[in-house]
Amino acid sequence: MESELKSLNSHDSDPSITTLPLLKHEDSPASQDHQLINLKDIEKKCAAYVRHDVYGTLGREHVPFGEKVMLGLAMITILPFRVVLSMVILVFYYVVCRVCTLFSRPNGKDCEQQDFAHMGGWRQAVVVRSGCFLARVLLFLFGFYWIRETFNEVRSGGEEKDEKSDEAEHNDQSSEPERPGVIVSNHVSYVDILYHMSASYPSFVAKRSVGKLPLLGLISKCLGCIYVQRESKSSDFKGVSGVILERVQEAHQNKSAPIIMLFPEGTTTNGDYLLPFKSGAFLPKAPVLPVILKYPHQRFSPAWDSISGVRHVILLLCQFVNHLEVIRLPVYCPSQQEKDDPKLYANNVRKLMAHEGNLKMVDIGLAEKREYHAALNGNSLPNELHQKDE
Repeated sequence: MESELKSLNSHDSDPSITTLPLLKHEDSPASQDHQLINLKDIEKKCAAYVRHDVYGTLGREHVPFGEKVMLGLAMITILPFRVVLSMVILVFYYVVCRVCTLFSRPNGKDCEQQDFAHMGGWRQAVVVRSGCFLARVLLFLFGFYWIRETFNEVRSGGEEKDEKSDEAEHNDQSSEPERPGVIVSNHVSYVDILYHMSASYPSFVAKRSVGKLPLLGLISKCLGCIYVQRESKSSDFKGVSGVILERVQEAHQNKSAPIIMLFPEGTTTNGDYLLPFKSGAFLPKAPVLPVILKYPHQRFSPAWDSISGVRHVILLLCQFVNHLEVIRLPVYCPSQQEKDDPKLYANNVRKLMAHEGNLKMVDIGLAEKREYHAALNGNSLPNELHQKDE
């Protein structure tokens, strides 16, 4: 049991957990019925992680014959084409980054947090503009031919505005809007990263191992990614929090500094729900730019929730057309009360995004996601997770 728990925890929020059949052939009918009942109860509690597409839970449900034919044709036609062209684009952008970073010193004293996002001049311009363009090309290649973007003009901020504040705002329309320190977005899929790269080329928070990967390592440094070690000690976490705080404040105050992109939910969902926000993005007390991503689908859902990574990529690339809708909200400037209380700030932004994106708010997190994955894998977790609802 301990080995199973260690294996599960090592995956953290990564949905690409090695999947095993939920029901074993040697189980009795009564045991199978009991397992199914327990799974249904867990799915009610963990509704934010349940898939609702043709391929079903784990992407292994029985699909109609017509769907099998379409999948088979796609695997021998568009799948190889998309894979090869994607690799060509990745290598090409790596070469661009390599050329632009030649004879350039990385920013940062800590060798594990160094980046090239602060280069400036023509080097940064080439890296950013080519990165935005190629990220959009990759989205097009993955079937996201049209991306519907809407800009909702809603009042943001924690305080009600009276007539005097409206008049002052009207008189100050010529002034430039306050620059956000961070972009906050709901997290549905790895496709989120490609979209945000194409739209604003922000810095992300990534696992430390990403910075050491071939090709992707240099690209992540040009993005200015902040690296974290999930299995690290608390001292390392505090150090990363300090880096994020400094980078957010820098982005807010300096137009030439790279803006930070954070997913305050901390993990992916099926796209219909919004999990509680962690307060890290709101601790710097800087304005935030909320962005809502939605993936309408009929056959395969791009949401990366309870399906292995390889299977998800294959099914995504085999779908000829994918859809993405983006709702961009105005910059959210916190009130003094929100600045003094980051949790209140985070909760108010979450409520705004849920309302504007028509998303359901649920009070669950990684613990429930692990519980759901364990149930799908035919495992069980300690009673502490079950007692959270009591």
